[in-house]
Amino acid sequence: MQNNVNPDRAANSNLTAYAIRESIFAGVIAFGLFFFFIGLETTQNIRNELIIVPHWLKLAFVVVLVMVVRFLLITTIRPYFAQRKAAKAAGPQVVAEPGFFKKNFTGIVIAALFIYPVLCVWLAGLQGSLKYIDNFGIQILIYVMLAWGLNIVVGLAGLLDLGYVAFYAVGAYSYALLSQQFGLSFWVLLPLAGILSAFWGVILGFPVLRLKGDYLAIVTLAFGEIIRLVIMNWREVTNGVAGISGIPKATLFGMKFDPSPTGFAQTFGLPMSSVYYKIFLFYVILLLCLLTAFVTIRLRRMPVGRAWEALREDEIACRSLGINTTNTKLTAFAIGAMFGGFAGSFFAVRQGFVSPESFVFLESAIILAIVVLGGMGSLVGIAVAAIAMIGGTELLREMSFLKQIFGENFTPELYRMLIFGAAMVIIMVWKPRGFVGSREPTAFLFARKNVSGSFTKEGHG
Repeated sequence: MQNNVNPDRAANSNLTAYAIRESIFAGVIAFGLFFFFIGLETTQNIRNELIIVPHWLKLAFVVVLVMVVRFLLITTIRPYFAQRKAAKAAGPQVVAEPGFFKKNFTGIVIAALFIYPVLCVWLAGLQGSLKYIDNFGIQILIYVMLAWGLNIVVGLAGLLDLGYVAFYAVGAYSYALLSQQFGLSFWVLLPLAGILSAFWGVILGFPVLRLKGDYLAIVTLAFGEIIRLVIMNWREVTNGVAGISGIPKATLFGMKFDPSPTGFAQTFGLPMSSVYYKIFLFYVILLLCLLTAFVTIRLRRMPVGRAWEALREDEIACRSLGINTTNTKLTAFAIGAMFGGFAGSFFAVRQGFVSPESFVFLESAIILAIVVLGGMGSLVGIAVAAIAMIGGTELLREMSFLKQIFGENFTPELYRMLIFGAAMVIIMVWKPRGFVGSREPTAFLFARKNVSGSFTKEGHG
């Protein structure tokens, strides 16, 4: 008798059965791992007795989530990437002409950012738009600017910097102290904070000129901690751990955002609201980000930018070409630190208060993670990574509906570092070169082509 069983259907059924077995096995392992971490909570009652509070719903949710992810990994994700790899190995395919959106991507995104505050006010009203402009706008753009500044040091010059938050702190405290002591305006202190941060970048650059790799990372990490400890212990100047409050706000051509008759709202006959100041700050940080991107692109096409990339690829070969590696490293540290100082001074203006807790090592780690996850050297990829990481953290604060599932004591934002770490592992497995693994070379022959990030170590990027 002839067997009419479809081979594809049989393979699919075998794959599904295998995926079910693997998901059950993963669920059992997850149950064993998270039973004591999530399923049981030890606490004290009113009589100071140690009691155990079970959280079976939370444990069940985590186990089911692990099982679903394992099932999808076997049935969907792995076959998808296997097909992509097979199609790529089959040979080059005809690439379609890029559409209108891809050709004008940069202009469309910039235009959307400029109308974003107006759209928020129109949809949510004056007070309702405050959190969208501040938390999902200004906060993300600050990290975009910081990551683009660090990208000059790490992505272009290949110098691993774990103390970048120190320049952020120098810019913030420079504005806070000089504005209070001398009454200087934000527009005067913004470039001055960048210059002071660049000066400290040069100071950091000198002792690390002969270091590379892990040794460079340790020295930059120590520099960041030294700056933070100086801020904490130099109480006569920085007020120690108490921080500096009452920092003057920025003005628009001398016009303050306050209820006075000469304030912004009264001058233009608008209802009094704090949203106007946030909208003003949004456009300021947006322009600072665009300035950072413009300077980075221009410098990368200049001899100093190509010297950075040569230093990143091979320092010995860079020296053999007659490039002064000392000056190359110093310029990378100084320019990257300058943009960190700009962001720091803006942070002080936005918060109105600065303290050492805002400049801990975790901030440097987050900024470096944004650069690595976005794709070193790629401005677009870094911006996408900043939106995903910082915006995702802010979204956790809005997920109050999860309290109906896990109880009123459940706070989603407390799990942000767990989600952040898991996301980093997933992205590094899925996209080892970051969100954008290709970039446009600064020098090309006949035609400009995007180069895969996998060739950067061979000097083709």
